[in-house]
Amino acid sequence: MSVLILPEGTMVVTRVELRPLGGGDACAQGSVGRVVQSPRDATHSYRVELVNGTELMAKRDELSVLKKFQEEGLKAGDAVLEEYDLYQHVIYRCVTGSRAYGLEREGSDTDRRGIYLPPADMHWSLFGVPEQLENKDTEEAYWELQKFIVLALKANPNILECLYSPLVEHVEPIAQELLDHREMFLSKLIYQTYNRYVMSQFKKLKNKLERDGTVKWKHAMHLIRLLRSGITVLNEGFVAVRVDEALREELWAIRDGEYDWEEVDAMRLDLHKQFDAAFESTDLPERPDYAAANSYLVRARRAAL
Repeated sequence: MSVLILPEGTMVVTRVELRPLGGGDACAQGSVGRVVQSPRDATHSYRVELVNGTELMAKRDELSVLKKFQEEGLKAGDAVLEEYDLYQHVIYRCVTGSRAYGLEREGSDTDRRGIYLPPADMHWSLFGVPEQLENKDTEEAYWELQKFIVLALKANPNILECLYSPLVEHVEPIAQELLDHREMFLSKLIYQTYNRYVMSQFKKLKNKLERDGTVKWKHAMHLIRLLRSGITVLNEGFVAVRVDEALREELWAIRDGEYDWEEVDAMRLDLHKQFDAAFESTDLPERPDYAAANSYLVRARRAAL
């Protein structure tokens, strides 16, 4: 494996005692200097000038980059988190994806999503906590509460569907309070967020079709489903996750390739018109209720003491 040569000017710290050029007392481990001459390869030494003007020669394994040296202590937090089971602080867990939509088929994954609320001491610590816990083997992902709330305020479709999933497996009282007031996240921002996502993804599907003649029909199905869900949110003020029987048959037909691309694209354009009309007539506020969301977050933080 090739070793990156540090460029001249790099600030470094000595990892061992080193003799200066021209002799004299050894320079102490931890001395700070800068590289004034880099070697042509990893087998030769660097010429380093210390802050007091002393120069010495050092191999790469005898030096640490100053910036990384200063950050080494903070990496201890990773070890702490590895030993601590943050999953025990999950306050909300639900099933999302095809099983929540009612679109599962044999072999469909069971996607679990939710929220975790870390203990205050860990949250306030120098090392902090991760914004998301993820276990790919079990198809689980849990957002730290503040991260979840911020995404919900931005009208992230996956987060809103998580709040409205019909398949709830675990909910603690502090999370139930959030579910009881989930409408605070619904606003006209949904129009911009859903539209942007659907349009960009349809463009990718079209580009792939033009490039190699194939369509990811499952992806197209979910984009049509998302557009219909967005229309419902604007018209009725809630996120419809589970689809009814008629829509299910239509979506499965798309997934099975029973429609051609032109038909699906025309369907998308018609739904965009309905989405536009729903946006014009919706009773949803311009923005979500930031004050209510913040008040809830503060109460939840206090509950974690």
